[in-house]
Amino acid sequence: MRTGIALIGFMGTGKTAVGQRLAARLGKRFIELDALIEKKAGKSIPEIFRRDGEIHFRELEIEVTREATAGKNTVIACGGGIVLNKINIDRLRQECVIVCLEASPAVILQRTSTEKGGRPLLAVADREKQVRELLKYRRPFYQRAAEITVNTSRLSIDAAANKIIGAWQTYENSD
Repeated sequence: MRTGIALIGFMGTGKTAVGQRLAARLGKRFIELDALIEKKAGKSIPEIFRRDGEIHFRELEIEVTREATAGKNTVIACGGGIVLNKINIDRLRQECVIVCLEASPAVILQRTSTEKGGRPLLAVADREKQVRELLKYRRPFYQRAAEITVNTSRLSIDAAANKIIGAWQTYENSD
């Protein structure tokens, strides 16, 4: 039986905030893959992108996904691009139910607007256009990977956690 929950979805959909609340409520260990990548690389994600490139970042992502999925009873907040590599999804699916968090482009822009320099893929002149293009490209990957989908656009952190817990329990009982 899978004991973990992996949260996937675009940046700004609430994976970290909701994941922390979910882990606390369910008595599971919280793991944030981006934090593990930064620790392993000894530098921030923007630095990794700038100095080493996205390919190196994705290699680190594969490594930490393997490490994170070795444990039981976890809630894993994944980076927005984790779905771009099938090996990551296959690994997550072995130990976790995969929950995709979604939000509207307007909500994503609002939630990510206060972060300066922390989102390398949004370091462009037209952030709205970039969000829409990335979402359009990634949406099929998210849909293919997700076993449960929750839209967080109008949900508080607690409401999102409640919705995930309910859907997760229903999903687990349907097996």
